[in-house]
Amino acid sequence: MTKAKIGLSDHFTYKKLIRFTLSPIIMMVFTSIYGVVDGYFVSNYVGKTPFAALNLIWPFIMVMGSIGFMFGTGGSALVAKTMGEGDNKKANEQFSFLVYISIIMSVVIALLAFIFMRPISILLGAQGELLRNCILYGRILCTSVVFFVLQFEFQSFFVTAEKPKLGLYMTLLCGISNMILDWLFIAVFDFGLAGAASATAISQFIGGIFPIIYFSKKNSSLLKLTKAKFNMWALYRTCYNGMSELLSNISMSLVSMLYNAQLMKYVGENGVAAYGVLMYVNLIFLSIFIGYCIGTAPVISFNYGALNHDELKGILKRSMVILTTSSVFMFLLSLLLSRPLSILFVGYDKELLDLTQRGFFFFSFSFLFAGIPMFASSFFTALNNGLVSAIVSVLRTVVFQVAFVLILPLFLKVDGIWVSLACAELFALFVAVIMLIANKKKYQY
Repeated sequence: MTKAKIGLSDHFTYKKLIRFTLSPIIMMVFTSIYGVVDGYFVSNYVGKTPFAALNLIWPFIMVMGSIGFMFGTGGSALVAKTMGEGDNKKANEQFSFLVYISIIMSVVIALLAFIFMRPISILLGAQGELLRNCILYGRILCTSVVFFVLQFEFQSFFVTAEKPKLGLYMTLLCGISNMILDWLFIAVFDFGLAGAASATAISQFIGGIFPIIYFSKKNSSLLKLTKAKFNMWALYRTCYNGMSELLSNISMSLVSMLYNAQLMKYVGENGVAAYGVLMYVNLIFLSIFIGYCIGTAPVISFNYGALNHDELKGILKRSMVILTTSSVFMFLLSLLLSRPLSILFVGYDKELLDLTQRGFFFFSFSFLFAGIPMFASSFFTALNNGLVSAIVSVLRTVVFQVAFVLILPLFLKVDGIWVSLACAELFALFVAVIMLIANKKKYQY
């Protein structure tokens, strides 16, 4: 017997929350696998320098893809609120306009990135062979940036359309395609770093083109691509609502670049490679929180538009319990997997392995504190309060991380770099709790 479909207007128990968010969580985990699979094959089959190049340029690729997060989260908040107010026609027009404008913006950004990839790589600290590898990997991925943006964007819109499982199937297809193509291009045909980039580009193309085809045709979801006029108000509200997610993802990438710069200074190329391994685990674990936020955001926006304050209160309370439990579990799992994962990626180099494993220990503590600040930022975005969301996000991903990664190494050397993320997440947790308490009366949750 098939389980009943869960709608945005339903009452959400713990069981329904987990069921409804499970698809976007798995979806985000598989999306994060792009860089992880590339990293595994490049590190083990191509070499340490190409692996370091991939980790050096990947944060910049993520900066470009982050536009999709802004349009997806900010646009979903607007579209779901409009549906909660009962105007489905207007919601579809908003949805269509946002998809079209995001395509135009990402094309322009991808062209500029392709042209300026060399100076960008130099700015990130690449020289010699490392520089050549950065340019090669980066330019190939510029060809698929439009589809990368769309994939991130539709991850949110699939949930808003009450089709989270369809989004999950799409992401699974992309993730599996990336794994198979990486193995084929690198391990079988020996295409090296270019093979890794090509595998990811093709997978991103699949992830971006499939939703366009689905929403362009008659479908059983709440959303459909239709004709749409330029809507400055919808663009403004989307950017305002989604700015925190954009800033969060951009700043995470920029901070990753800063981490790489600090590691180049204190350890050299080995530090960048070790940090790459930690980022893979960080990316997969945090993608669980991101997936949960994507899954709950349209529900929050719908109930906010419908003035259902009791449901908002229940969702927030249950989310706090789910996220706290998940955080403890991730922390313990990270400690348990630190050595086997380090061996999996860099087991061929003892010095690099020891460095990675030590970093893993300090890094694990960040998972204890990260879930609630990430959800708080998403919660306020869903309530169409981009300002509070941006404050939580920017403090978490920029101010605290930059401060700690610059200050702590002065006293603790390399260990200061590893422990800085946990310190930043702890401070962000305090800010998130304060903001949730301060705005409780305003939104009646």
